[in-house]
Amino acid sequence: MIIIIMGVSGAGKSTIGKLLAKYLNWDFFDGDSFHSQANIKKMSSGIPLNDADRIPWLIEMRNAIEQWLAENQNIILACSALKKAYRHILITNPQNIKIVYLKGSFDLFAQRLRARKNHFMKLEMLQSQFDVLEEPKQAIIVDAAKSPEEIVNYIIQKLCIVEFLDSNCI
Repeated sequence: MIIIIMGVSGAGKSTIGKLLAKYLNWDFFDGDSFHSQANIKKMSSGIPLNDADRIPWLIEMRNAIEQWLAENQNIILACSALKKAYRHILITNPQNIKIVYLKGSFDLFAQRLRARKNHFMKLEMLQSQFDVLEEPKQAIIVDAAKSPEEIVNYIIQKLCIVEFLDSNCI
């Protein structure tokens, strides 16, 4: 199974993804590691990516997802996946790929970005992410303001990963 943790910058995708992967004993990958140097340079300069910039990045991740599925690996992938069309590229097998959307306010995520050090995503680009965000309808939607532990517990219950639950699935 592949779980894609999505949301705008500052939503906590990497934090939640790593914690969930640790809890489930799965592997974690960050979508940022699939970006080209040109994309990283552009974002580091405060220039938002456009669709033409994102498509090769999404295809790289889709190829990785297809390989992970072929190898029957359980993976957590943190990826913004802001538009429905982007998710369509990534989700090649809906039965084995689940989306978790970390939803929150601009102010919450801006506060987190202000506190972040050494990351190419700049606060000035946050509004551009909210502008293109198409909230998913087929996803586990989580309040990103909750604590990481609360979020991970909620995700596990909603996914009904029975071997990791002490109680009945919700």
